[in-house]
Order: sequence, then C-alpha cells, then structure tokens
Amino acid sequence: MTESTHYDAIVIGSGPGGEGAAMKLAKSGCRVALIERNNRTGGSSTHCGTIPSKVLRHAIQMLADYRNNPLFKGVTEHIMPDYAALLHNVERVIEKQVLQLNRYCERNHIAVYHGHASFIDTHYINVTGKERDKEALSADYFVLATGSRPYHPPDLDFNHPRIHDSTSILKLDRTPDSLTIYGAGVIGCEYASIFCNLDVKVNLVNTRDRLLSFLDDEITDALSYHLREQGTVIRHNEEYERVETLDDSVILHTRSGKKIRTDLLLWANGRTGNSDSMGLDGLGIESDSRGCVQVDGLYRTTHSHIYAIGDVIGAPGLASASYDQGRYVAACIADPEVDWQLDREFPTGIYTSPEISSLGKTERELTDEGVPYEVGQAMFNSIARAQIAGHTVGMLKLLFHRETLEILGIHCFGERASEIIHIGQAVMTRQGKGNSIRYFVETTFNYPTMAEAYRVAALNGLNRNF
Repeated sequence: MTESTHYDAIVIGSGPGGEGAAMKLAKSGCRVALIERNNRTGGSSTHCGTIPSKVLRHAIQMLADYRNNPLFKGVTEHIMPDYAALLHNVERVIEKQVLQLNRYCERNHIAVYHGHASFIDTHYINVTGKERDKEALSADYFVLATGSRPYHPPDLDFNHPRIHDSTSILKLDRTPDSLTIYGAGVIGCEYASIFCNLDVKVNLVNTRDRLLSFLDDEITDALSYHLREQGTVIRHNEEYERVETLDDSVILHTRSGKKIRTDLLLWANGRTGNSDSMGLDGLGIESDSRGCVQVDGLYRTTHSHIYAIGDVIGAPGLASASYDQGRYVAACIADPEVDWQLDREFPTGIYTSPEISSLGKTERELTDEGVPYEVGQAMFNSIARAQIAGHTVGMLKLLFHRETLEILGIHCFGERASEIIHIGQAVMTRQGKGNSIRYFVETTFNYPTMAEAYRVAALNGLNRNF
C-alpha cells in the first residue's frame, strides 16, 4: 500500500452535509480532512442549487414589491432586469459563502483537498486533482456527502444551447422569450416562479395530476392559482415522448400528442446521486438506479465505518436536512454512545412566489388515518403586518387534534412562510402537554408581526372546535 496521510475521519463533499459533518467532527477533537472535487468549496447547494435560485428569487420578488408599492407608481412599470445581469448578484453571494466556509475550515484545522476521491479499499482513498498528482489518504471513518446532480435522460442532448438543466440554466446570457419546464417538483415550480415574474412565457409540464402532491391540498391549489395568475401555463398528467431541436426553438412532444414549442427547455425531472466513479461497487456498497447510496437507520452503508448522508442517499433532498444528518453522523463517530435522536420531522421550505413551508401531517393524511382533527386558519389579508408590508396573499393553517389539542400539522403559504413555520415548529416538537394549540392563545405576541397569525389561527380553530 502506498504511504498515505492518515485522518480520524474523511468527509467527501463540502455541501451542507459535508460541512455539518466536518465541523462537528473537528469540534469533537477529531483530525479531519474534507475533500471537494471542484476548485471551490460549498458543493452544488452553494454553486448551482439552493443559494443561486434563492438569490434570483429574492431579487425578482424585490422588483415585484416595488411594482406593487404605491409610492413607486409609474416609476417601476417599465423596469425589467436582464436575467444575465441578475446572475452577477448570485456570484456575489456565492463568493461570500465560499470564503466563509474556507475560514471555518482553517479556524478548525480541517485539511481541505480539491480533487476526485476514489476508494482503494475500505480505509484508503486516492484524491486526484486537476493540478497535482494523485494523493493517497486513509481514515478510520468516512462520510460520503457527495450530493446529487440533475438527471439526464440518455436521449436528450444537454450540449444543445436550447436544452438546459438546473445547473446550466444558471449560465444563460440572456432572458428567453418563452420557456418549457419539464418536471413540476420543487425545482420546476421555483423556476416557474422566477421566470414568469421576468415576463417570460412559461409552460410548466407536470407528470402528475397536481403540483407538489406531498403538500396539503389547499396549499397546492393556492400555488397553482397564483402561478397561473402570474402567467404560467400548467399542463398536468403529461409525459414527454421526444424533444425536437430547431435553430430558433425547441419542441417538446408529449405522449398525449401535444407539441409545446418555446425558446428553451428546462429539464427539471429528477436527480442522480453522485456515487459513481468512486469505487463503491468494489467495496460492496449498493446504490439504486438513480445513484442513491443505500444506508440503514443510522446512515451506515454495508461497512459500519462508512456513512452516507444528504442528497446522495435520496429523499428528502433538503440542504437543512443534509446539514443535520452530517452533524448527527459526526456525533455518532466521535462518541458511539451519544444520546442523540435525530428528528425525522423537519419543515419543507419551497421558494416559489409566494413561499410555501410545511411541517407534519396534511388533512389528507389525517383523514386517511382516521384522526379526529380540526383546522385553524389565519388569512394574511387580515394580519396588520402583512397589510403594512403589502404581502396580503397567503395563509397560515394549523391542524390539531380535537380532543388533546396537540398540533399535528402546520402549513403556510405566503411571503416569509419559510421563516414563519419555525415558530410553530418550536411548539409542535415539545414533549407531552407542551405541544398544544393553546400555547398560541395564552402567549403574547408583538404587534404588529406576522407571528400574530398563530394567535389568529389558534383562536379560529378553537372557536370552531367548541
């Protein structure tokens, strides 16, 4: 075996999961190496996923706010920023995120290697960089946090300038006149919101019968309504048959016989785990047809000292969940007797316009399970803070047990929904009688705030319940 540098743990991938694992391991006194295949740390989340799309969404939402503000009436109607110009602001935020992570690694004495990692055996890897020779490293433990990439059907030519995925769409040098988005999951819906607010004609093609079917029906109905109101054409229950590229357009042919012709096509239907070319097969570590590594309930692969976390293991595919998984695995490595139960209930944040956030059960699930529940609602158009901010579109919806008053689900649609959800999360995750909708009617909230929506929703539900 080639002489190698040894570490207590090696983390492969520097996205949210890798960052969480590396930092927790370092804080626990472990000698840690972090491997990132690209020239800059941060992973896909920072460079072509969570951060870029949210920066774009924020800039476009600001423009919409100005347009709706009576103080700027007649000033902003004709302002239409170029998509390429908006991307410059994306790079500004990315650079700050990269520098921040690099400082954290240096401060915590985490060795950072740039290159592709591949296993030699269960305790040794090679790191092959673009500008240096292959280097051998060894460790007692490994954490695979390599993330995922957009799924590419074999019959689509993603080198064609009119066919894009969620990575290449961030390199456009112009605003398209029209766009077909194939796939109406979280990524598809978020980009539909972004482009339709740039006055792009958007076709959102959904392979299912409703948008984001894992959410509460009332929330997805609201999303569909507002996307259509913003100009998006939603086509449900459609599957592509083939894609035809022309000099001036691209045509999506569906199995139902439709031909959808637009300037560009954004493929947003599924992702593939980055588990290939790492030598995992030779170790007996299994992955499914989409490259997702198989793990047990403790995130261990077939080898108990090799863990996998984040998008490379599949659902839920959230940066927040990946970060927590990384910290959890690191805690288990540093102290096998650690008393930490990772919370499997986590909020979903979807950055459409307006935002969506959800935690716990939906009405459909509670009905199917035969749980006696009641609904409390607060419409944002009745909340003073929403009226002041001009964000009156939306609602907060609380689902609670009719008898115990335990909060069973929280669903929010509207501006800052991903922030508002955490107030309810803090109460919902309390043990025993601490989880009760009465908390919101027995607690004083600042006025005016969006947090007041919890009091309004709780009173609404309790009044209906008795």
